[in-house]
Amino acid sequence: MTKEEAKKRIEELKKEINYHNYRYYVLNDPVISDEEYDMLFRELVELEEKFPDLRTPDSPTMRVGHKPQEEFKPFKHKESMHSLQDARNEEELKEFDERIKRFLNLPFDKDIEYMAEPKIDGLSTELVYEKGIYTSAGTRGDGIVGEDVTVNVKTIREVPLRLIENDKFPIPERIDVRGEVYMLIKDFEKLNEENERKGEKTFANPRNAAAGSLRQLDPKITAARKLKFFAWGVGYCEGIKFETQEEILLALKSFGFPVNPYIKKCKNIQEVIEYYNFMKEEREKLPYEIDGIVVKVNSLRLQEELGYTIRAPRWAVAGKFPAKEVTARIKEVIFQVGRTGIITPVAVFDPTPVGGVVVQRATLHNFDEIKRMDVRVGDYVFLRRAGDVIPEVVKVIKEKRKGDERIIKPPQKCPVCEGEVVKEGAYLKCVSIDCPARLKGSLKHFVSKKAMDIEGIGTKLIEQLVDRKIVKSIADIYYLQYKDWVRLERMADKSVRNILDAIEKSKNTTLARFLYALGIPLVGERGAQILAKRFGSLERLKNAKYVELIAVPEIGPEMAQSIIKFFRNEKNWETIKKLLDAGIKFEEKKIKKGFFTGKTVVFTGALKNFTRDEAGRLVEEQGGRVSNTVSRNTDFVIVGENPGSKYKKAIEYKIKILNEEEFIQKLKETQDE
Repeated sequence: MTKEEAKKRIEELKKEINYHNYRYYVLNDPVISDEEYDMLFRELVELEEKFPDLRTPDSPTMRVGHKPQEEFKPFKHKESMHSLQDARNEEELKEFDERIKRFLNLPFDKDIEYMAEPKIDGLSTELVYEKGIYTSAGTRGDGIVGEDVTVNVKTIREVPLRLIENDKFPIPERIDVRGEVYMLIKDFEKLNEENERKGEKTFANPRNAAAGSLRQLDPKITAARKLKFFAWGVGYCEGIKFETQEEILLALKSFGFPVNPYIKKCKNIQEVIEYYNFMKEEREKLPYEIDGIVVKVNSLRLQEELGYTIRAPRWAVAGKFPAKEVTARIKEVIFQVGRTGIITPVAVFDPTPVGGVVVQRATLHNFDEIKRMDVRVGDYVFLRRAGDVIPEVVKVIKEKRKGDERIIKPPQKCPVCEGEVVKEGAYLKCVSIDCPARLKGSLKHFVSKKAMDIEGIGTKLIEQLVDRKIVKSIADIYYLQYKDWVRLERMADKSVRNILDAIEKSKNTTLARFLYALGIPLVGERGAQILAKRFGSLERLKNAKYVELIAVPEIGPEMAQSIIKFFRNEKNWETIKKLLDAGIKFEEKKIKKGFFTGKTVVFTGALKNFTRDEAGRLVEEQGGRVSNTVSRNTDFVIVGENPGSKYKKAIEYKIKILNEEEFIQKLKETQDE
């Protein structure tokens, strides 16, 4: 056989094997015997061994064969993978529907079409295909950056290495396919049996087993774990356009991806609720675990108009099922102090299995909740894992009371530092800035990679620093000398010098990182980035009024109040000044007052003089906001060559439209603040 003939036959074999993989793993409807499949596979292996330069990354023979990795590299999502807000019952699903109608200015009796699907209890993952070929994959991570699991996902038989060509949908230039990596219950149980026999670690549930299996440095271990995959959506997509979520799912199935057979189109929220109750009953019959349903607005045009909050899309919700409950008796109640000073009452039990995990403690949330449930020490209660994760007390079984149960009294002083305790809403809070329990958490957060990124200061060092009273605030880290560090346990000369270098290096940071490091309640990493971009300087943010904060998209009323309260606390500001005096500095963006100050701008079409990012930065430098979505809150739409649907929507909403020349002219109408 000539090389040209071999090349042609290899392509035929790859196409045929991929088709039979699809029939077997996705459709569960094979059309050839295992023996016939093995013959095709062996022929391909032999040809690739004879002509190794004809072996390509998308070959079925290349699913396993990579060397163990040393570490997982970061995987940056081209478009963010947002988490979903929860709806925990029928009423909250109705509230989700009502919120959408209010946002879209629709009457409450107007039907909105939804796509509903089981919420697989697995690991959300994104798979990248370029010109139909699988090129990379990453876990969701924080939604912006995950872990690169390209070689491990490749071992999952249900994942196509080349998209199937079909008559319905063209193969896109690039498509980022999103879905869930999961493990069947029977495979989870078998894995645990094998691990127990070998004396190795067992997994608490199939989700943990799937996550642990996908995150193996050796892909051969992943391949042996029988992971599976359901596709449920797309992120970035180039070269193909969809109009509905239903169309996306049809395309994914035609490309060769397994799509959950229980997915249903619902014409209104009532049908969604019926589906929710149906899947709640069906849950126990499924071969995999689900913890609810996912509901998405079917129309992509409406999805675009609804947009996102800081944490989640407005057009989707996770309808969570009630967690499985068990009975347990409260032996005692202890009080834990968190990083922000909130005191949480925690019920203590004898070891109790709940949803596959043995627990001894469960949160009672706050003292309003204790009063509402009338829960007491000695009570028998229903216990569950909220969201199948966090143990919590659901209900008191008052019929089992004997009369010797004790009322739970709120602590008058902080249980850790005996400092002052105040009530904030439903919570008790320690307000002492020197509280060791609070300080340990604050320091751990402050030095973390996404905050000040001070490498080498781990939990054990932080505990020593606080327990020995070497540091009494987060700012003290910058004032410690060589002699302070070297007397700590396991701190040799080199380790101390590395930490001192890392501390010095951390002094040059960004405003966003600094804000995140401060641990302002309700302000996470994304919130810190938004605040830094909008206000540009610490002083400007400190003096911001409520109306200014609430005007920033994605900053809600609670977050705005939290920011104001944080910066008006004198002790907090003293700590910030101490940090700045230690030499921490960041470039503060100078905001220019101009035509686009306080305005929301959307770009559409190709610009001649700028890239889209460059033009957006010019708007933001004036204190304007760039959005990807045209809504009735948009102030201007900037139109370049070949504008898309955003231009039509701007006309429909009667939004002011500027061409590129007018945009440039308006940019010049600025003056320094």
